[in-house]
Amino acid sequence: MAASFSAGLPPRRVGLRVGLAKARSPVESPGGQAAATRPRPPRLRGRNGLKEGHGRACPHTRHIRDVTPSALGCEECLKIGSAWLHLRLCRTCGHVGCCDQSPNRHATRHFHATAHPIIEGYDPAEGWGWCYVDEVFFDLEERRTPQRGPIPRYY
Repeated sequence: MAASFSAGLPPRRVGLRVGLAKARSPVESPGGQAAATRPRPPRLRGRNGLKEGHGRACPHTRHIRDVTPSALGCEECLKIGSAWLHLRLCRTCGHVGCCDQSPNRHATRHFHATAHPIIEGYDPAEGWGWCYVDEVFFDLEERRTPQRGPIPRYY
């Protein structure tokens, strides 16, 4: 026979990570039945920075500017001769920096140095934006910044 649990109670269930949300353990209702569990909604946001299901927009999207890219590649990587994977464009000042998958992460460093919150996926041009402050993606498909010329490839 299997070992019995203390006082005949089953072991306590621990919440599991589901995507970006943490699932809640079932809660017993007064009738002894398990109540329905609902995970918290993810922090992903849809078009124009709207959090899905909440209708609240990222307040920083109203500060997006049409900018001129500062370089034909990551400014800092070009100076030091380093490689990058993808480029990000600051939609406040036009600084071009490398993504977080690149060795130097210059776009994120630019955000920490300047507090400019919005970047665009610049190369390849993907039609999305990201707010560092609210940690949300949003649509820039109709407001893409045109590239000034061919971008050198280092990967």
